[in-house]
Amino acid sequence: MRLRHIQIGLWVMAGLAALAYGAFILRPQMNTQTHETTFRSEFFLADGAGQLRTTDEFAGKFQLVFFGFTNCPDVCPTTLSEVAQVMDDLGDAAAKVQPIFISIDPERDRRLGIDTFAHAFHPAILGLTGDAEATRAAAESFKTFFEREDATDATDGYTMSHSAALYLIGPKGDWLRQFDYGTPADAILSDLKSRF
Repeated sequence: MRLRHIQIGLWVMAGLAALAYGAFILRPQMNTQTHETTFRSEFFLADGAGQLRTTDEFAGKFQLVFFGFTNCPDVCPTTLSEVAQVMDDLGDAAAKVQPIFISIDPERDRRLGIDTFAHAFHPAILGLTGDAEATRAAAESFKTFFEREDATDATDGYTMSHSAALYLIGPKGDWLRQFDYGTPADAILSDLKSRF
């Protein structure tokens, strides 16, 4: 009798384990699908002339979006150089793409000239800034990170730590993918052309 109870107990435990495993396997797949269909990045930021620009304005175009700052010593210039090369190599198809540089150091970057910085790489790159709240909201929307760090050897005594990804947003405003830092222009170009 005791053996029978043990067997029943083991079968119950096995059944519960199977149910738990099934829930574990199915749940991430459902979450992934939901995540992909609901993940929309957005911004409400000003251009160099002070005009408010929003995500909706670029409906119908692909967006290449990068978060950085004008005093960035290497990551930002390297990435924006790759974006500039992509825009040149797209030729007439460049009209289908809007490259955007969003400042994570808006107060200083407005003073230094966000347009001058962005256009030094390519005239199509749109530089955007906002107040602290709008900047943080845009970064959170893109799931990107930035943080001010004290640095005695840097201009004004600080620098900015930030994610180095380049984000690709689709014509309907949907997040398509991110390109890791160091992704060459030809790889970005190839991906874009495959979507036209």
